[in-house]
Amino acid sequence: MEHSIFKRIEAAPKPDFGDILTKSFNLFKEVWTQGLLHGLLSMAFVFPFIVIVYIPMIPFYIEAFEASQYGYEPSFDYAPAAIVGYALLILVLSFVMQIFVFAINLHFYRVMKKADFQTHEDTGGYFTYLKGNFGKLFVLNLAVFGIAILAALLCYLPIFYVMVPLQLIAPIFAFNSELSVSDTIKASFKLGNRFWLIIFGLIIVSSMIAQLGILACFIGVIVTAYFVHIPMYYVYKDTIGFTEGPTAAPEAPDTGAINESF
Repeated sequence: MEHSIFKRIEAAPKPDFGDILTKSFNLFKEVWTQGLLHGLLSMAFVFPFIVIVYIPMIPFYIEAFEASQYGYEPSFDYAPAAIVGYALLILVLSFVMQIFVFAINLHFYRVMKKADFQTHEDTGGYFTYLKGNFGKLFVLNLAVFGIAILAALLCYLPIFYVMVPLQLIAPIFAFNSELSVSDTIKASFKLGNRFWLIIFGLIIVSSMIAQLGILACFIGVIVTAYFVHIPMYYVYKDTIGFTEGPTAAPEAPDTGAINESF
């Protein structure tokens, strides 16, 4: 049986660009500290990965520095098997790192919902979504990686198209974690196709706003980086909506009943 989210997407009202931006700024005032904590925690996972990537390259960089002083070419004397093994290690570690970062981002959507509705809802820990979902998150991130690579191979122009549904995967999965990987991707493309231009504009504007922290000696970008998720939260709320309470999503019209009335 098809998940109800697809009917809710079909019945979804058109999101308002200006209204979503206004609400995003207001919510950012409430959750910027949480965004900072989520950003710092994400960096805590990314930094060791960067260290692991560059440690094997240190001898080469040292030799390259010495070569620049004495005028000889540095050697890159690594066995092919070592290079392949190193590349595979980096690939596996990057996926594992991305899963943890993605889980942190999913938790931030719970935080935004709690702040938006001013409830006492328990948002759980930062890694709540890893419990029982690690395999699903791994496959989901693998699928996202594959879609992005395929789009890049097609002369990069499709990147602009898939950018929208790929950004919608996080809020859709955050509030519908029971969905399968295929249904999550299907729902994100279905919603993205309906309101592509509006969502694309929100992604571009919010990304520019998120980079404003660079003006504060680059450190401020940690504070503003998570702003990009807020418009996507409101896109989800204003289109698909939540199935409980006053914000429940509108039901799809019963076309069978309408046909019978004629």
